[in-house]
Parts: sequence; C-alpha cells; structure tokens
Amino acid sequence: MALLEVRDLTVSFDTPDGVVHAVNGINFDLDPGETLGLVGESGSGKTQTALALIGLLAENGRASGSVKFRGQELLGMSISELSRVRGSKISMIFQDPISSLNPYMTIGDQLVEVLTYHRNLRRRAARERAIEMLNQVHLSDPKQRMRQYPHELSGGMCQRVMIAMGLLCQPDLLIADEPTTALDVTVQSQINTLMAELSEQSSTAILLITHDLGVVAGLCHRVLVMYAGQEMEMAEVKELFADPRHPYTEGLLNSVPRLDKARSGILNAIPGNPPNLLDIPSGCPFSNRCRYAFEKCRELPEFEQLDGGRLKRCHLDALPVTEEEAG
Repeated sequence: MALLEVRDLTVSFDTPDGVVHAVNGINFDLDPGETLGLVGESGSGKTQTALALIGLLAENGRASGSVKFRGQELLGMSISELSRVRGSKISMIFQDPISSLNPYMTIGDQLVEVLTYHRNLRRRAARERAIEMLNQVHLSDPKQRMRQYPHELSGGMCQRVMIAMGLLCQPDLLIADEPTTALDVTVQSQINTLMAELSEQSSTAILLITHDLGVVAGLCHRVLVMYAGQEMEMAEVKELFADPRHPYTEGLLNSVPRLDKARSGILNAIPGNPPNLLDIPSGCPFSNRCRYAFEKCRELPEFEQLDGGRLKRCHLDALPVTEEEAG
C-alpha cells in the first residue's frame, strides 16, 4: 500500500466572477522514501493540490475526491482530527518562511511548541531536541538562534528553521512548496542536499512543488507535470528528461537554458498564456499553445498508461522529431 493515495482530487473556489477550477481530478501515489515532483507554470494547481491534501484551503475553497494517508481518508476529517495528523505525520514547508513563522515568538518557543503539542515532551527535552534539529539543518550557533525572533534571521536561516520545524516529529510525509525560492544559489544547494539526506536516512516521503527543473533532476524520483489543474504527464525523472512524451513537458524542458547547445542563451518560451480557470476549454487545455495541435485536440485526451508505467494526456502517439533533433 502506498503511503499517500490521491484519487480524482478536485479543488474549486467560489469567487464573485464565478467558480475557479484550480485542480481537476488528478491522481497519484507516493511511497515511503520517495520524492515526487509537482511541476508546471504558476496557476497550474500545484500549491492548491498540496493545501487540499492537508485541509488548508481558503474559506471559499472546496475539495472533493479521495486522499488516503496510510489508508485513512483525509478529506472530510474534522479540524481536530487533522490537527493530530498535521505537524506530526505530515509536515509542510511553505513558500515564504518569514511570513510562516510567528513574529511575536522566538524561534526556540516555536520549535518547542511543536514538540510539546505533538509529542508531549517536557520543555527541557523539547528544547534539546530542537537544538539538535537546528544542528542537523546546519544552522550556525543553534543555541543563540533559539533566543532570536524571525526578523533577526536571514531568509535562508528562516527556511532552515522551517525545515527543522517540519522534521522535528519525523513525519512520514514532507510537503515542500518552492522551498528554495528567493534564496541564493549556495543556500539552495545546501537545502536541497539536506532534504535528500533526510529523506534517505528516515524514509520520509517528499512531495516537492517547484518550477525549477534543475532541482527536480537532482532530488526527485518521479515527476508529475500539471497544467490548468490537470495531469499532462507522469514519469521517472530520467525518462522524462531524456524523452518527454507531452508537448507541454517538451516546452518546459526547452525553456531551460542549456550549456551543451549552441545559442543556449536564447530562451525558448512557450507562446501564449494558460487558459482562464473560470472557463477551461472542453478539449485539451494546452491545445491553444501547442505547436502540434490538430482537430482531435478539441476532445480531452485520457490520461493513458504507456510503456514502463509512464502516463500522458495527449492524442499524439509520439512527438514529432524537430530538425534540430534530427540533425
């Protein structure tokens, strides 16, 4: 049995302009110790998928379908039941660490609170455990950091605190939403290495939400490509990078600068814009931006199984070979 089983997950929001369809019936599994990358442009539904899993949607949002964690259904759980799961068995690192930390509490008090609530530790034992975890995330002078407030730390330090907080209770699942956004390259590399080490050592599964395909290549085992709230392609990392089967995946990969090709400084952006989530087209949502689109694309393709367990949502049997690839 998979650690996390998501079936037909749909997320929508009631707005003054109508219903926004943010996530439209996605499916995936996540095994212990596995890292799954959710990739796609802004607005593709990545973050809302994660928030729906742990019951943190905005008040005007609603989720349907099934989300089972160790066989237990999460959708429909009461707030008190979810509170026992969140932070203890499932943790999340949010995109903006500074705004996610309480500005009125010291770092130490916030870390200790997690352990006293979820693990019933006494404050002294909780404090020792918190200092140990700050050491593990390579935060300098952890005893001093425990006495400081979030505004006294840099963005990279706050992100390390958030990772430490997420891992204090040794969760079975860590959801990381753009964990290295706005951090310098050196800190990004250190945090990515840290997450990989912790996942390997503790068998923690990671759901990594990112637009950085370089991070995906270095950390993830599998990738789920999302567009307009739907799955476009799912595959093992090496297979997806070597041989994308969906035009949108191909477009994402081509937009990344390459050092091994001539004119690599020219960015090949995907033309056009994502569809309006208030009125998603009935056919393939990517068809108006796809260079291979044809008549059949007016119908929504199935998310079909391919060889080797890969999945794609596209009417094309294979992507045409470009002149550059042929040469």
